[in-house]
Amino acid sequence: MVEDCELWDIICNGPYVPTKVLEELPFSMAKTSKEYTEADKKDVEKNFRAKKILVCGIGPKEYNRISTYDTAKEIWEAFQTTHEGTTQVKQSKIDMLTTEYELFKMREAESIQVMHTRFTSVINELHSLGETIPINKFVRKILSFLPSSWECKVNAITVTTQPVVLRIYAPIPH
Repeated sequence: MVEDCELWDIICNGPYVPTKVLEELPFSMAKTSKEYTEADKKDVEKNFRAKKILVCGIGPKEYNRISTYDTAKEIWEAFQTTHEGTTQVKQSKIDMLTTEYELFKMREAESIQVMHTRFTSVINELHSLGETIPINKFVRKILSFLPSSWECKVNAITVTTQPVVLRIYAPIPH
């Protein structure tokens, strides 16, 4: 959308195809490139700009997979299928990651930094699939599995944040 907000529409809905009106059935058909007006050329060019943007950020293996596609929409759909999978595959990934989130524990002899990196990875993967976990929920989750040596800090954080939470959700007196 930074380049041109219409490019996202082309990626999602397909390219603009200039047509001409006929007096007989089928009443319209695609123009040949020789029949394009200047406006048609600019609109058709947007598909190529969208394709260029999609292709610029990928490696050779990905490029070989999508290089035969004619439209930005086809490329985008191939990326979605490859990286997210079908709706069923996506939902399975969400279910698996949700279970991983719910069962997440700090490993024996694992540093807090390593644990946080692992946890953040699960949260980010869920987010990339459209599942967001509110920050207060995953902060409580992290606090719940910190080692006992962190108990004082966990209590301090919990006690410090509770009044703020209560103030936010407390009914306003009339």
